[in-house]
Amino acid sequence: MAKLDSTLKNMILSLLFISMGMSAALGFVYNLTKDPIAAANKAKEVNAVKDVLPPFNNDPTTEVRNIDNLAFYPATMDGKPIGCAVKTYTEKGYSGRFDLMVGFLPDGKINNIVVLEQKETPGLGTKMKEPKFKNQFNSLDISSLQNKELKVKKDGGSIDAISAATISSRAFCDGVQKAYNLYMKNFIPGNPEVRDTLMTKGGKR
Repeated sequence: MAKLDSTLKNMILSLLFISMGMSAALGFVYNLTKDPIAAANKAKEVNAVKDVLPPFNNDPTTEVRNIDNLAFYPATMDGKPIGCAVKTYTEKGYSGRFDLMVGFLPDGKINNIVVLEQKETPGLGTKMKEPKFKNQFNSLDISSLQNKELKVKKDGGSIDAISAATISSRAFCDGVQKAYNLYMKNFIPGNPEVRDTLMTKGGKR
C-alpha cells in the first residue's frame, strides 16, 4: 500500500512538473511572438487605410479616434481633409464576426472597402473580397438610397448578393452601414467647421 501511495505521489508530481514546464514554454512562445504579431496587424491596418482612401500626407494612425467600438482614421493632404477610413465590423456573418475597413470621402461617398478579417465559408462568403462584389460599393452615396439603408436586392436594396451567400452579403452591408451611420453623425461632411475640427489632431467630440 505504501508503495502504491509513493507511486501515486510520483505520478502527481511528474504531471505537476510537466504542466508547469508546458505553461512556461507557452508563456515564452507568447512573449516571443506577441510583438511580431502586433506589428503585422498594425501594418495590415496601415495598408488597409492607404487602400481605401485617396493619397494623403498625414499619419491617420496617430490621429485615430475610437467611437462606439469603431476606429476612425482621418486623412488629410496638406492639412485639408480628404476622407476618413473606418474600421468597422459585423456580428451577422454566416460564421460570426468579420472586420472591414471602409474609406469615406468628405461628401460621404464610399471610396473603397477592404476585408480585414473573416471566417466565412470558403468559395462562398469569402467571395466578399472579390472585386465583383465589393466594387459595387465604390462611389456609392448611401444617402441617396431608400431610407439611407444598404440592402441586398433580395431585401429590396441595390446590392447584388454573392450567389449562395446571402447571409454574408447582408452582413457585409451591415458592417458598412454601421461605419456610414457613425461617420455621418460624427464627421458631418455637410458642416465643414465641425468636420475640420474632428478631423484635426486633438479634436474631440
